[in-house]
Amino acid sequence: SLSLSLSLSCLPSSPVSPFSIYLSLYLIFHIVDSVCPEEPMALFLLLLLVISVVSADEDAFVGVNIGTDLSDMPHPTQVVALLKAQQIGHVRLYNADRAMLLALANTGIKVAVSVPNEQLLGIGQSNSTAAKWVSQNVVTHYPATNITTICVGSEVLTTLPNAAPLLVSALKFIHSALVASNLDRQIKVSTPLSSSIIFDSFPPSQAFFNRSWNPVLVPMLNFLQSTGSFLMLNIYPYYDYMQSNGVIPLDYALFRPLPSNKEAVDANTLLHYSNVFDAMIDAAYYAMAFLNFTNIPVIVTESGWPSKGDSNEPDATLDNANTYNSNLIRHVLNKTGTPKHPGIAVATYIYELYNEDMKPGPVSEKNWGLFDANGVPIYVLHLTGSGSVLANDTTNQTYCTTREGADPKMLQAALDWACGPGKVDCSPLLQGQPCHEPDTVVAHATYAFDTYYHQMGKASGSCDFNGVAVISTTDPSHGSCVFSGSGGKNGTFLNSTAPAMNSTSSGSPTHYLYGGAFASAIIIIRVLSWSAVFL
Repeated sequence: SLSLSLSLSCLPSSPVSPFSIYLSLYLIFHIVDSVCPEEPMALFLLLLLVISVVSADEDAFVGVNIGTDLSDMPHPTQVVALLKAQQIGHVRLYNADRAMLLALANTGIKVAVSVPNEQLLGIGQSNSTAAKWVSQNVVTHYPATNITTICVGSEVLTTLPNAAPLLVSALKFIHSALVASNLDRQIKVSTPLSSSIIFDSFPPSQAFFNRSWNPVLVPMLNFLQSTGSFLMLNIYPYYDYMQSNGVIPLDYALFRPLPSNKEAVDANTLLHYSNVFDAMIDAAYYAMAFLNFTNIPVIVTESGWPSKGDSNEPDATLDNANTYNSNLIRHVLNKTGTPKHPGIAVATYIYELYNEDMKPGPVSEKNWGLFDANGVPIYVLHLTGSGSVLANDTTNQTYCTTREGADPKMLQAALDWACGPGKVDCSPLLQGQPCHEPDTVVAHATYAFDTYYHQMGKASGSCDFNGVAVISTTDPSHGSCVFSGSGGKNGTFLNSTAPAMNSTSSGSPTHYLYGGAFASAIIIIRVLSWSAVFL
């Protein structure tokens, strides 16, 4: 009872940083262990209580879509090398390509696989067909490949309306197959929808779904709610802008700052909207509420801007594509949220990783990518100091190092957090690896702190660790141990989630945690966190 009373008194009453929670847990652990070491069950219950707070503050992410309509499509290992160099921690595939899934194995990159539209009819008509698809494309690869999501079809209601009556059956059959494999808690099932199914999207408070699709949408939303999944939405402010005949200002579509008198105001809620993206997200929430669904989160499965277009597409330019994607990434990673849900970021997949030169249609269709087929950036995103970071930006080079004279126990706790819940890949610190020497807590903590600092885009507060870390302009790299900010990687943007921490490689350790009992506690926390990511 003492253990539980102590843990409850230490739980925060308002949102705090994950590291602060972790440090509190670290201290509580040792207090509990010293007072009543014979009560391991009390300790486990304590961990359950604290993890509920940690998982509630799960960060949103920026991922990328990987299309394959390229005349010279890179080999899957090249694709994965680019993802790792960019520290892109989330990807969405338009299929479940075996070679790509094998290449993604043991990287920690979180993968959304897809049931292509052409397979939807078979899966929607047969439970056994769905079970076979899951067995071949998911179970075979999991957990080595970190599959977290299955997208069933893509924009089915608007691109394949004849298959729409089978969409909910397909979702349920795929989910049933996951249940049979005990993977339903780890892998969510949903279907990407076009934002065009939302009518009267402004003002957002008056938005509603195309009523002709209610016979599909209502049971679909019931399914998403009952399985703890999310509404997937493809949002393209470029098309909204192009089709508005000048009604939507370009700056409003591109996330450019607007004076308050230029912002769009929802007359019903008096909420101010400064960009199309937020307005569409809130329109989706209101449209779901119109059908009495109020607790289904939204995830954006596609959004971007083309960098080149035909003569009748004058706003498909490098500068506009750079502006939109840079502002979008900053918007998500800074957890700006929307006017209806401020501070609650919406996870978003950028469309797309590569320019797809084989895409049919206008020039713009071939030019949505961040990179060409050789992995060369189409443009360099403007992200320095704004929630993400340019790996090839030589300006404003700063590093996160241990503070001189820091308490060793505090350093140890911070190092454990960075290499555990902080999702830093600490494998370079293992014996025989380039950053193992010098084998001291101070040196290892500096590596972990700096890696976390850079994977968080050098965001405010990401180099503190309760006072044991400090920002420095001196590069701590030494020998073959090259730190994140020293230009050792060539790329465009770094996502906020580092790969490889939940890799399940059987050949080498995937965690770098100090202290046997405490390491066990962190493993429990991480398992629980993964199962509650989208709850």
